[in-house]
Parts: sequence; C-alpha cells; structure tokens
Amino acid sequence: MKNLIYVFISMILYTSCQESGNAQEPLLDTTIAETKLNVPYGQDTAQRMDIYLPAGRSSGSTRSIVLIHGGGWAYGRKSDFATYIDTLKKRLPHYAIFNLEYRLASEKAKFPSQEQDVKAALDFITQHSDKYGIDSNELVLLGASAGAHLAMLQAYKYQSPRIKAVIDFFGPTDLTAMYNKPWHNMIPFALQTLTGTTPKAGKEIYEQSSPAHFVTAQTPPTLILHGGNDPVVNISQSKLLKAKLEKAGVRHELVVYPRERHGWFGSTLSNSFDRIIKFLEEQPN
Repeated sequence: MKNLIYVFISMILYTSCQESGNAQEPLLDTTIAETKLNVPYGQDTAQRMDIYLPAGRSSGSTRSIVLIHGGGWAYGRKSDFATYIDTLKKRLPHYAIFNLEYRLASEKAKFPSQEQDVKAALDFITQHSDKYGIDSNELVLLGASAGAHLAMLQAYKYQSPRIKAVIDFFGPTDLTAMYNKPWHNMIPFALQTLTGTTPKAGKEIYEQSSPAHFVTAQTPPTLILHGGNDPVVNISQSKLLKAKLEKAGVRHELVVYPRERHGWFGSTLSNSFDRIIKFLEEQPN
C-alpha cells in the first residue's frame, strides 16, 4: 500500500513539474544576435516565420519590424524579402525582424485567411516577446504589394496600440475601386481568387478587405512608397489612401518615384530605406 501511495505521489509531482516546465519557456540570451528560421506560429505548414534578433536587445526598448511579402495574395514567399532583411539589419541594427509566410489564396484559403494569419503571427510575437527580449508594444509593419495590403488592413482595422507604424510599398487600398476600374486585365481574376466573389455579389467582403475603408484618427502613421508607372497597382490607390489619411489627420508621407514600376532596386531602393529610417526616427517614443 505504501508503495502505491509513493508511486501516486511521484506521478503527481512529475505531472506538476511537466506543467510548470511547459508554462514558461526558457529565455534566450539577449546579449547575442540570434536567427531562428521557419518558426511555426500556427498549425498550417504555411504559417511560419523567420526571426532575426539583434544583440543587446531588451524587452523594454527593442522595437520590431514585421515583414509581409507580396505576390498577388496567391503567390510569393518570405524569401522574397532577402534583400530587404540584409539592408534592414545594417541600417536598423537595433531592431528585431520577423519575416512572415501566410496561407496563399486558393479554394481552401479564401480571404480572410490571410488577414487571420497576420493577426495570429502578431499574437505569437506578442506572446513570446519576453522570450525573444523585445518590446511587444513597438511593432512596425512593412509590406510590399499584397503584403502591404495585409499590413495596412491589420493596422487600420484592429487599431491595436502595439502597431506603431506602417511602411506601405505600393499596396492595394480599395479593392472595390481596383475591381471596377482595372488597369490590368488580371486584376478581377486576382481579386476573385482572394475573395471568392465580385464587389456586386460580395459588397461586404470587399469593404472588409479594403484598408482605406478603416482609416480613422487612430490609424498608425503610414509611409507610402509607390512607382509612378506601376502597371500592377496603380498609383491612384496610394493617392486615394493619402486623401483618406489627410482627412483623418493621420501622420503620413507619400513618396512617388515617377519612373519606377511595381518594385525597384539600386539607388531607388536605397532612397526608400533612407525614407523609412527617417520616418521611423521621427516617430514619437
């Protein structure tokens, strides 16, 4: 009988230790830089992120940039941001970087799957901020094209105080306007792949997926970068957003590169990073 009691108590103690161990993850050494690739933030294989943590970081002061790739919502991967990551690590060495992948639009993953994935990723970052040694209330979202759309939608729609700024590289802002006056014959197809419907049949989902629809005085400061000859996302989308931000009194800046198309490199991209750094440095603490 005593042996049975001993075994029973041992099992309870073992279980308690296991639960205690699972409740608190070990903290990382914040004095050294660390890179963690393909970290899952959800159950789907597409819900992964790469994490780049700077040396000397602190949960009380280290800001983070969250990157969201483009690709028309149905294509693209986080590796598309390789050039951006190398530059950001050099130009903003004290920032942590989180580079996301998300479920691409398909029959099994219509909108708002992509929106939900970005939110889940941000929640994951917040929940693990102590482990990574970052400030969970100092997030900057940076996206390109469809990724910029998802970044703006997350920041504008949910108005979370943890998002301090948005960097928008030529992102769609009003999907109804895009569909009704397409400047490229593939735009209606791309939007139907994303939403599963048309603006006429699905007015609500087009409104719910348009960042410009959610602009208020509480919208985070936004830096917009767009090519004047963009054949994929017309400059009118950024001008529309600029007008909304101005009306709401939101701090913003629209930078237009007259000769550039849908993406750029070289000295123009270097100038874009100059603008990003200046915009972030001017952010109030």
